[in-house]
Amino acid sequence: MDIDDTPVLDNHLHLDPVNGRNVAAAEEFASQGGTHLLVLNKPSWHLVEKATEAETFREVFDLTVEAATAASEVLDGCAWPVLGVHPALISKLVDDGYTPPEARDIMQTGLDVAAEYVDNGDALAMKSGRPHYDVDDAVWEASNAVMCHGFERAADVGCAIQLHTEGGEDFETVAGWAEDRGLDRMQVVKHYSGGRLRGPVKSVLADKDELEIAVETDEPFLMETDYIDDPDRPGAVLGPKTVPRRVRWLLENGHEDAVRTAHVETPADAYGIDTEATLER
Repeated sequence: MDIDDTPVLDNHLHLDPVNGRNVAAAEEFASQGGTHLLVLNKPSWHLVEKATEAETFREVFDLTVEAATAASEVLDGCAWPVLGVHPALISKLVDDGYTPPEARDIMQTGLDVAAEYVDNGDALAMKSGRPHYDVDDAVWEASNAVMCHGFERAADVGCAIQLHTEGGEDFETVAGWAEDRGLDRMQVVKHYSGGRLRGPVKSVLADKDELEIAVETDEPFLMETDYIDDPDRPGAVLGPKTVPRRVRWLLENGHEDAVRTAHVETPADAYGIDTEATLER
């Protein structure tokens, strides 16, 4: 099996039409055999001065929808927008003088707007989560409330949700919270995951060691770069060429089944997308 025989999906990549390379990064991905992208909106403060109301979230989301549309033009497959609110926004808002409950409400408004885009067919999925760094109890409580609101809204519109959270391997409790709100855990995707994870679907950062672990566990998984499209940090977190190169490496090592899991079966089960039917070579 050759890379030209399979779809190649990067499950979590950012394109910045304001400050970054934007479509040029998608072209770089495609040049190595990449075919499909999930394009996440960058944290709102990178694209607009201040996102505290529905209309400013719409401005951020519109930029991402436009970037994904432009990226689709240079791919043999498709790019889909994934929209939501970065969990670190709560710290920005609290630093600006909002109370944690006020910040929670603002972020939940952003998730409501993201759900509208999914419901209208303009986005594939949502994103939420909680801070990956230490915060006080009030901020942690508010962050968990935001994340659970994301689960509710994703269940309402019938889509998956990507999570940005702290590190670790045991997120059974979080998956349970999603199920309590009507969202199947197969539609809860933890981005920036290692090769082992309990609870949500793991989106494994395309590191060889972690991918080997993911292959060995023989569970659903996705692959990502978390490319941030920041001119001050070129190639961070991993460059756009990385997922296709790791797919080629997996194939060279006889892991055809794992490639199919990550690039065909898990995308279908988590997001309801058909990466084979949307591929035109």
